[in-house]
Amino acid sequence: MNKSQLIDAIAAEAKLSKVDAKKALDAFITVTGQTLKKGDKITLVGFGTFSVAQKPKRTGRNPRTKEVITIPAKKVAKFKAGSELSDLVK
Repeated sequence: MNKSQLIDAIAAEAKLSKVDAKKALDAFITVTGQTLKKGDKITLVGFGTFSVAQKPKRTGRNPRTKEVITIPAKKVAKFKAGSELSDLVK
């Protein structure tokens, strides 16, 4: 499912116009990004938790040259599914 299909599904399920569904989805994405950027987490009970994890620097290899390189540390977004979402998928 891509973003436009998700907007269509949200609009149909919530009986909203596609414009309003797009605004709601865009707002959710923006707020989630801003919250994670600050280092906070978002917990939606039953759905899941969005958080930020720190990946340490590590060594790797350039596949072309086989040269050893250092991969810098970075922050990554994480999502852990909640129990209700996990049960729906089973």
